[in-house]
Amino acid sequence: MKIALLGYGRMGKTIEKLALERNHTIVYKTSSGINKEELQQADVAIDFSIPTAAIENITSAFKLQVPVISGTTGWLENYDEVVKTCNQLNGTFLYASNFSLGVNLFFNLNEHLAKLMKNHEQYQVSLEEIHHTQKLDEPSGTAISLAEGIINHSSLTDWKLVEQEDENAGKSIPVTAKRIENVPGTHSISYKSAVDDIEIKHTAHSREGFALGAVIAAEWINGKKGMYSMKDVLQLNNL
Repeated sequence: MKIALLGYGRMGKTIEKLALERNHTIVYKTSSGINKEELQQADVAIDFSIPTAAIENITSAFKLQVPVISGTTGWLENYDEVVKTCNQLNGTFLYASNFSLGVNLFFNLNEHLAKLMKNHEQYQVSLEEIHHTQKLDEPSGTAISLAEGIINHSSLTDWKLVEQEDENAGKSIPVTAKRIENVPGTHSISYKSAVDDIEIKHTAHSREGFALGAVIAAEWINGKKGMYSMKDVLQLNNL
C-alpha cells in the first residue's frame, strides 16, 4: 500500500517506521503545504499534522479521492464542515482522537461503565489526563472523547476544564489536564462517593501504540468509501 504522511513530526516518523516494517511504501511526506501531484500517488493519506493545517490537508485528499486517516486534534469545531465536504466529494474519512487499539477498547469500557453508573447519582464522576509538555491542545482529544462517551450514556450535560477536582460540578464532568515531560498519555475516569471509589485508567507506554493503530486503520480503509471510526475497524459497534 502506498501511504502519504501529512505531518512529519515525531508521530509521522513513528508511523513511517511501522508502515515500512509492514511492507508498505511511503510515497509522500510533508510538514507544510500540499503537493497535489505527489499526494495523488497515494492509496491512503495519514494526517498527524497541526490543527491549523488539518482541514486543508484532509480536504485536499478528498478532492483527489485519496482516503484519509486523521489523528490531528484541536480542530473539531469544524468537524461537521469536513464531514459535509467528504460526503459532497464522495470521499473517504476516518477520524479518531486516539488510534491506540487499547484506548479504543477503553472508550467502549468507559461507555459501558457510564451506563452502569447512570442510576447511581451518589457517585461524582471526574476525568484526568496527563500528556507530554509538547501537547498543544488541552484537554486532549482523547479526554474529550471519553467525556462525550459518558455524557451520551448518563444524565450529565457537558464537561469543563478545571485545575483540580470539583466536588460541586453539578451536571458537568470536571476534567483536569496535566503536562509532564515524556508522558505519552494517561487517562483516568473516577467515580467517587462517600463510601468508595471506582476508577478505570489507560496508560500509554510509547507512541508506537498510536502509530500502529493508524497504520492498521489505513490498511482497513483502503478501497472503501464513506465515513468510518475505529469502532468499525475493531468491530466494536455491536458490543
